[in-house]
Amino acid sequence: MEPLKLGNITLPHKAVFGPMAGFTDAPCRALVYGDHKTVSLLKAEPNGAPYGVQIFGEVPEIMGQAAAAIEQYQFDFLDINMGCPAPKIVSGGAGSKLMLDPDVCGRIVEQVVQNTSRPVTVKMRKGWDADHITAVECAKACEQAGAVLVAVHARTREQMYTPGIDRSIVRKVKEAVHVPVLGNGDIHTAEDALTMMRETGCDGVMIARAALGDPWLFERVNAAIEGLPAPKEPNLQARMNALRRQVEEMVEQKGEFVAMPQARAQTMHYMKGLKGASALRRYCCELSHLEDIDTLIEAVFDQQRRAADADDNREIPFP
Repeated sequence: MEPLKLGNITLPHKAVFGPMAGFTDAPCRALVYGDHKTVSLLKAEPNGAPYGVQIFGEVPEIMGQAAAAIEQYQFDFLDINMGCPAPKIVSGGAGSKLMLDPDVCGRIVEQVVQNTSRPVTVKMRKGWDADHITAVECAKACEQAGAVLVAVHARTREQMYTPGIDRSIVRKVKEAVHVPVLGNGDIHTAEDALTMMRETGCDGVMIARAALGDPWLFERVNAAIEGLPAPKEPNLQARMNALRRQVEEMVEQKGEFVAMPQARAQTMHYMKGLKGASALRRYCCELSHLEDIDTLIEAVFDQQRRAADADDNREIPFP
Protein backbone atom coordinates (compact mmCIF):
# COMPACT_ATOMS: atom_id res chain seq x y z
CA MET A 1 0.00 0.00 0.00
CA GLU A 2 1.41 3.36 -1.06
CA PRO A 3 2.02 5.79 1.83
CA LEU A 4 0.06 9.02 1.97
CA LYS A 5 2.27 11.99 1.14
CA LEU A 6 1.91 15.75 1.48
CA GLY A 7 4.68 17.01 -0.71
CA ASN A 8 7.84 15.92 1.11
CA ILE A 9 5.94 14.72 4.21
CA THR A 10 4.96 11.08 4.56
CA LEU A 11 1.98 10.48 6.83
CA PRO A 12 2.14 7.36 9.00
CA HIS A 13 -1.44 6.28 8.28
CA LYS A 14 -4.32 6.80 5.86
CA ALA A 15 -6.80 8.22 8.39
CA VAL A 16 -6.33 11.92 9.13
CA PHE A 17 -7.85 13.98 11.95
CA GLY A 18 -9.85 16.85 10.47
CA PRO A 19 -9.62 20.38 11.88
CA MET A 20 -12.51 21.65 14.01
CA ALA A 21 -12.48 25.08 15.62
CA GLY A 22 -12.80 24.79 19.38
CA PHE A 23 -12.07 21.07 19.41
CA THR A 24 -8.84 20.04 17.69
CA ASP A 25 -6.47 21.74 20.10
CA ALA A 26 -3.16 20.29 21.28
CA PRO A 27 -4.61 18.07 24.06
CA CYS A 28 -7.17 16.63 21.64
CA ARG A 29 -4.48 15.90 19.04
CA ALA A 30 -2.31 14.34 21.74
CA LEU A 31 -4.98 11.77 22.55
CA VAL A 32 -5.55 10.91 18.90
CA TYR A 33 -1.88 10.55 18.02
CA GLY A 34 -0.76 8.92 21.27
CA ASP A 35 1.42 11.82 22.43
CA HIS A 36 0.26 13.09 25.79
CA LYS A 37 2.80 15.84 26.28
CA THR A 38 1.16 19.24 26.17
CA VAL A 39 2.23 21.34 23.21
CA SER A 40 1.41 24.91 22.26
CA LEU A 41 -1.03 25.88 19.53
CA LEU A 42 1.89 26.28 17.17
CA LYS A 43 4.43 23.86 18.59
CA ALA A 44 7.93 25.06 19.34
CA GLU A 45 9.63 21.90 18.12
CA PRO A 46 8.69 18.86 16.03
CA ASN A 47 6.85 16.38 18.22
CA GLY A 48 4.65 13.43 17.33
CA ALA A 49 2.68 12.92 14.13
CA PRO A 50 2.67 15.62 11.43
CA TYR A 51 0.04 18.26 11.94
CA GLY A 52 -1.09 21.32 10.08
CA VAL A 53 -2.38 24.79 10.79
CA GLN A 54 -5.59 25.79 9.04
CA ILE A 55 -6.33 29.34 7.92
CA PHE A 56 -9.48 30.81 6.39
CA GLY A 57 -10.38 33.93 4.50
CA GLU A 58 -11.71 35.14 1.17
CA VAL A 59 -9.14 37.66 -0.10
CA PRO A 60 -6.17 36.00 -1.86
CA GLU A 61 -3.63 38.69 -0.95
CA ILE A 62 -4.64 38.69 2.72
CA MET A 63 -4.45 34.90 2.82
CA GLY A 64 -0.93 35.16 1.48
CA GLN A 65 -0.08 37.64 4.22
CA ALA A 66 -1.54 35.27 6.82
CA ALA A 67 0.65 32.45 5.54
CA ALA A 68 3.71 34.69 5.75
CA ALA A 69 2.80 35.84 9.26
CA ILE A 70 2.90 32.32 10.71
CA GLU A 71 5.91 31.13 8.72
CA GLN A 72 8.14 31.65 11.78
CA TYR A 73 6.30 28.97 13.75
CA GLN A 74 6.97 25.27 13.51
CA PHE A 75 4.24 23.14 11.99
CA ASP A 76 4.24 20.64 9.18
CA PHE A 77 1.74 21.78 6.57
CA LEU A 78 -0.70 24.61 5.94
CA ASP A 79 -4.35 23.89 5.21
CA ILE A 80 -6.83 26.28 3.61
CA ASN A 81 -10.43 26.13 4.80
CA MET A 82 -12.83 26.03 1.87
CA GLY A 83 -15.34 23.74 3.55
CA CYS A 84 -16.61 25.28 6.79
CA PRO A 85 -20.41 25.75 6.58
CA ALA A 86 -20.75 27.92 9.72
CA PRO A 87 -22.83 31.07 9.10
CA LYS A 88 -20.28 33.34 10.77
CA ILE A 89 -17.61 32.09 8.34
CA VAL A 90 -19.58 32.03 5.10
CA SER A 91 -21.23 35.40 5.82
CA GLY A 92 -17.83 36.99 5.27
CA GLY A 93 -17.24 35.06 2.06
CA ALA A 94 -14.87 32.45 3.49
CA GLY A 95 -15.15 28.72 4.14
CA SER A 96 -17.52 26.87 1.85
CA LYS A 97 -18.69 30.18 0.29
CA LEU A 98 -15.50 29.99 -1.75
CA MET A 99 -16.94 26.99 -3.58
CA LEU A 100 -19.00 29.45 -5.62
CA ASP A 101 -15.86 30.74 -7.34
CA PRO A 102 -13.20 28.20 -8.38
CA ASP A 103 -11.04 31.01 -9.76
CA VAL A 104 -10.80 32.66 -6.35
CA CYS A 105 -10.02 29.27 -4.81
CA GLY A 106 -7.07 28.93 -7.16
CA ARG A 107 -5.82 32.46 -6.51
CA ILE A 108 -5.97 31.93 -2.75
CA VAL A 109 -3.88 28.77 -3.02
CA GLU A 110 -1.44 30.55 -5.32
CA GLN A 111 -0.92 33.37 -2.81
CA VAL A 112 -0.51 30.99 0.12
CA VAL A 113 1.96 28.78 -1.75
CA GLN A 114 4.05 31.82 -2.62
CA ASN A 115 4.26 32.83 1.04
CA THR A 116 5.03 29.58 2.83
CA SER A 117 7.70 26.92 2.70
CA ARG A 118 5.24 24.26 3.89
CA PRO A 119 3.12 21.98 1.74
CA VAL A 120 -0.32 23.51 1.19
CA THR A 121 -3.50 21.43 1.43
CA VAL A 122 -7.17 22.30 0.97
CA LYS A 123 -10.35 21.13 2.65
CA MET A 124 -13.51 21.70 0.64
CA ARG A 125 -17.09 20.52 0.20
CA LYS A 126 -19.06 19.03 -2.65
CA GLY A 127 -20.24 22.53 -3.51
CA TRP A 128 -22.41 25.34 -2.24
CA ASP A 129 -25.83 23.88 -3.03
CA ALA A 130 -27.53 21.54 -5.50
CA ASP A 131 -27.15 24.13 -8.26
CA HIS A 132 -23.47 24.74 -7.57
CA ILE A 133 -21.63 21.41 -7.42
CA THR A 134 -18.13 22.76 -7.95
CA ALA A 135 -15.77 20.41 -6.11
CA VAL A 136 -14.12 19.14 -9.30
CA GLU A 137 -13.52 22.63 -10.70
CA CYS A 138 -12.27 23.95 -7.35
CA ALA A 139 -9.98 20.97 -6.81
CA LYS A 140 -8.44 21.35 -10.27
CA ALA A 141 -7.88 25.07 -9.69
CA CYS A 142 -6.26 24.37 -6.32
CA GLU A 143 -4.01 21.66 -7.75
CA GLN A 144 -2.90 23.90 -10.60
CA ALA A 145 -2.06 26.64 -8.07
CA GLY A 146 0.15 24.32 -6.03
CA ALA A 147 -1.97 22.43 -3.49
CA VAL A 148 -0.50 19.01 -2.70
CA LEU A 149 -3.64 17.38 -1.28
CA VAL A 150 -7.39 17.94 -1.36
CA ALA A 151 -9.89 16.71 1.24
CA VAL A 152 -13.51 16.59 0.06
CA HIS A 153 -16.52 16.57 2.37
CA ALA A 154 -19.24 14.77 0.43
CA ARG A 155 -22.04 17.25 1.21
CA THR A 156 -22.85 20.74 -0.03
CA ARG A 157 -22.87 23.69 2.32
CA GLU A 158 -26.67 23.76 1.98
CA GLN A 159 -26.80 20.23 3.44
CA MET A 160 -24.64 21.17 6.43
CA TYR A 161 -24.43 17.85 8.32
CA THR A 162 -27.80 16.34 7.43
CA PRO A 163 -27.80 12.55 6.95
CA GLY A 164 -26.65 11.23 3.61
CA ILE A 165 -23.46 11.84 1.67
CA ASP A 166 -22.57 11.65 -2.01
CA ARG A 167 -19.40 9.57 -2.28
CA SER A 168 -19.48 9.91 -6.05
CA ILE A 169 -18.21 13.48 -5.76
CA VAL A 170 -15.10 12.22 -4.01
CA ARG A 171 -14.57 9.75 -6.84
CA LYS A 172 -15.00 12.49 -9.44
CA VAL A 173 -12.43 14.70 -7.72
CA LYS A 174 -10.03 11.77 -7.44
CA GLU A 175 -10.37 11.10 -11.16
CA ALA A 176 -9.86 14.78 -12.01
CA VAL A 177 -6.64 15.57 -10.11
CA HIS A 178 -3.23 13.99 -9.65
CA VAL A 179 -2.64 14.94 -6.01
CA PRO A 180 -3.84 12.74 -3.12
CA VAL A 181 -7.53 13.04 -2.24
CA LEU A 182 -9.09 12.38 1.16
CA GLY A 183 -12.74 11.38 1.51
CA ASN A 184 -14.65 13.00 4.35
CA GLY A 185 -18.17 12.76 5.74
CA ASP A 186 -20.11 10.21 7.82
CA ILE A 187 -17.08 8.09 8.69
CA HIS A 188 -18.11 6.71 12.07
CA THR A 189 -16.69 3.20 11.82
CA ALA A 190 -13.86 1.28 10.22
CA GLU A 191 -16.33 -0.13 7.70
CA ASP A 192 -17.42 3.40 6.76
CA ALA A 193 -13.80 4.24 5.99
CA LEU A 194 -13.32 1.11 3.90
CA THR A 195 -16.52 1.86 1.99
CA MET A 196 -15.37 5.41 1.27
CA MET A 197 -12.02 4.22 -0.07
CA ARG A 198 -13.48 1.30 -2.01
CA GLU A 199 -16.24 3.30 -3.72
CA THR A 200 -14.19 6.40 -4.51
CA GLY A 201 -10.60 5.26 -4.95
CA CYS A 202 -9.53 8.05 -2.59
CA ASP A 203 -6.08 7.88 -1.01
CA GLY A 204 -7.24 8.16 2.59
CA VAL A 205 -9.99 9.44 4.82
CA MET A 206 -10.46 12.48 7.01
CA ILE A 207 -12.40 12.00 10.23
CA ALA A 208 -13.57 14.89 12.36
CA ARG A 209 -16.73 14.94 14.52
CA ALA A 210 -16.96 11.16 14.88
CA ALA A 211 -13.61 11.06 16.70
CA LEU A 212 -14.68 13.45 19.45
CA GLY A 213 -14.90 11.41 22.63
CA ASP A 214 -13.55 8.40 20.73
CA PRO A 215 -9.86 8.95 19.92
CA TRP A 216 -9.51 5.18 19.46
CA LEU A 217 -11.53 5.42 16.23
CA PHE A 218 -8.32 6.10 14.32
CA GLU A 219 -6.75 2.89 15.62
CA ARG A 220 -9.74 0.90 14.41
CA VAL A 221 -9.87 2.62 11.02
CA ASN A 222 -6.14 2.39 10.35
CA ALA A 223 -6.07 -1.26 11.37
CA ALA A 224 -8.89 -2.03 8.93
CA ILE A 225 -7.23 -0.11 6.09
CA GLU A 226 -3.89 -1.82 6.72
CA GLY A 227 -5.44 -5.28 7.05
CA LEU A 228 -4.50 -5.67 10.70
CA PRO A 229 -6.58 -7.25 13.49
CA ALA A 230 -9.12 -4.93 15.07
CA PRO A 231 -7.74 -3.39 18.28
CA LYS A 232 -9.42 -4.08 21.60
CA GLU A 233 -12.26 -1.71 22.44
CA PRO A 234 -11.49 0.61 25.38
CA ASN A 235 -13.43 -0.06 28.56
CA LEU A 236 -15.19 2.61 30.58
CA GLN A 237 -12.15 3.19 32.78
CA ALA A 238 -9.97 3.85 29.73
CA ARG A 239 -12.54 6.29 28.35
CA MET A 240 -12.71 8.21 31.60
CA ASN A 241 -8.91 8.24 31.91
CA ALA A 242 -8.73 9.80 28.46
CA LEU A 243 -11.37 12.37 29.39
CA ARG A 244 -9.48 13.36 32.53
CA ARG A 245 -6.14 13.53 30.72
CA GLN A 246 -7.54 15.71 27.96
CA VAL A 247 -9.10 18.21 30.35
CA GLU A 248 -6.00 18.30 32.57
CA GLU A 249 -3.87 19.17 29.56
CA MET A 250 -6.36 21.79 28.41
CA VAL A 251 -6.13 23.47 31.81
CA GLU A 252 -2.35 23.21 31.83
CA GLN A 253 -2.14 24.80 28.40
CA LYS A 254 -4.84 27.47 28.61
CA GLY A 255 -5.61 28.00 32.27
CA GLU A 256 -8.78 26.97 34.07
CA PHE A 257 -10.76 30.12 33.20
CA VAL A 258 -10.43 29.51 29.45
CA ALA A 259 -10.20 25.73 29.41
CA MET A 260 -13.20 24.70 31.51
CA PRO A 261 -15.90 26.34 29.36
CA GLN A 262 -14.33 24.59 26.34
CA ALA A 263 -14.16 21.34 28.30
CA ARG A 264 -17.93 21.31 28.67
CA ALA A 265 -18.35 20.59 24.97
CA GLN A 266 -15.40 18.19 24.85
CA THR A 267 -16.63 16.07 27.77
CA MET A 268 -20.15 15.75 26.36
CA HIS A 269 -18.79 13.64 23.53
CA TYR A 270 -17.41 11.09 26.00
CA MET A 271 -20.97 10.47 27.18
CA LYS A 272 -21.96 8.89 23.85
CA GLY A 273 -23.49 5.47 24.34
CA LEU A 274 -23.64 5.63 28.14
CA LYS A 275 -26.76 4.89 30.15
CA GLY A 276 -28.25 8.11 31.49
CA ALA A 277 -26.23 10.11 28.95
CA SER A 278 -28.74 12.97 28.84
CA ALA A 279 -28.42 13.61 32.57
CA LEU A 280 -24.64 13.32 32.38
CA ARG A 281 -24.45 15.82 29.52
CA ARG A 282 -26.41 18.30 31.59
CA TYR A 283 -23.83 17.89 34.30
CA CYS A 284 -21.07 18.50 31.74
CA CYS A 285 -22.63 21.91 31.11
CA GLU A 286 -21.95 22.86 34.73
CA LEU A 287 -18.20 22.15 34.76
CA SER A 288 -16.31 25.14 36.15
CA HIS A 289 -13.19 23.82 37.88
CA LEU A 290 -10.75 21.01 37.19
CA GLU A 291 -11.84 19.12 40.30
CA ASP A 292 -15.35 18.96 38.81
CA ILE A 293 -14.01 16.39 36.36
CA ASP A 294 -13.52 13.82 39.10
CA THR A 295 -17.06 14.46 40.30
CA LEU A 296 -18.31 13.93 36.74
CA ILE A 297 -16.36 10.69 36.38
CA GLU A 298 -17.72 9.40 39.69
CA ALA A 299 -21.20 10.23 38.42
CA VAL A 300 -20.55 8.32 35.19
CA PHE A 301 -19.59 5.15 37.03
CA ASP A 302 -22.49 5.58 39.45
CA GLN A 303 -24.96 6.01 36.59
CA GLN A 304 -23.72 2.87 34.85
CA ARG A 305 -23.97 0.81 38.05
CA ARG A 306 -27.45 2.07 38.77
CA ALA A 307 -28.55 1.46 35.19
CA ALA A 308 -27.19 -2.09 35.36
CA ASP A 309 -29.06 -2.69 38.62
CA ALA A 310 -32.25 -1.31 37.09
CA ASP A 311 -31.71 -3.63 34.10
CA ASP A 312 -33.38 -1.29 31.67
CA ASN A 313 -32.61 1.72 29.49
CA ARG A 314 -34.47 4.37 31.47
CA GLU A 315 -32.67 7.63 32.04
CA ILE A 316 -31.69 7.85 35.68
CA PRO A 317 -31.89 11.48 36.85
CA PHE A 318 -28.64 12.89 38.10
CA PRO A 319 -28.93 13.62 41.85
